Amino acid sequence: MTARRDRLPARGRARAGVLGGLSHLALAVWTALVVLPLLWTFLASFKNNTEIFGDALQLPGELRLDSWGRAWSKAHIGQYMLNTVIVVSLSTAGTMLFGSMAAYVLARYRFVGNRVVYYFFVAGMAFPVFLALGPLFFVVNQLGLLNTHLGLVLVYIAYSLPFTIFFLAAFFRTLPDAVAEAAMIDGASHTRTFFQIMVPMARPGLVSITVFNVLGQWNQYLLPLVLLARDQDKWVLTQGIANISTLAGYEADWPGLFAALSMTILPVLVVYVIFQRQIQSGLGSGALK
Repeated sequence: MTARRDRLPARGRARAGVLGGLSHLALAVWTALVVLPLLWTFLASFKNNTEIFGDALQLPGELRLDSWGRAWSKAHIGQYMLNTVIVVSLSTAGTMLFGSMAAYVLARYRFVGNRVVYYFFVAGMAFPVFLALGPLFFVVNQLGLLNTHLGLVLVYIAYSLPFTIFFLAAFFRTLPDAVAEAAMIDGASHTRTFFQIMVPMARPGLVSITVFNVLGQWNQYLLPLVLLARDQDKWVLTQGIANISTLAGYEADWPGLFAALSMTILPVLVVYVIFQRQIQSGLGSGALK
């Protein structure tokens, strides 16, 4: 009996070691699947057509920057990127403002219909965007906002609110009531309590959901395709990249296509790298609390 008990910890350690090794192997494979295509895309932007269709692991023969210049000027990537920055900045700001206020009220105030309103927002996460493209087109058109950045911004906000409210409501519930009560005793209004006390306390969660919204709206393709189809000057990056991909097949300008893709990927990658710790802190805080 004693010998059997001694063997159990050893078996447990061996099993844990095997599972740990398999998990590390899976992570390594996943990392390779994500990093290698990005690295190949970036290197392909400095190659010529012969090198691109040659050995995939071959480095560029020389540092060619002309493809980046063509993508920026001839393919109008600069204009598309400016449009995207404007749309994403406004829509993210609107999403975070309205989403945080709604989540705070739903999380910390009790009123008739609180749960009903909350579940209506949560139900929005289960509604695929492509199912609403037809009705959405006619609604935006009737409002006179079709082929405008304002129309796209309002739609982005509407479709980003459900997840934002769902995430932040859970985070606001974890904040201590004593701080808000002390602020009210000192004479602070509900608005001042929210903006000056509760928002700074919820900063990790706000940063995390802000980055998620930026990434999601930056990579959105279906909504701009439907709402900005007629005015090419107002296209965003995803539409521009799709157009460049089509033209590259006719002009055989594959380096220009990969340069455009690299310009699209780099800003998002930089944002994620800069705010990586804040994202992990926000998600970890919400999970632990």
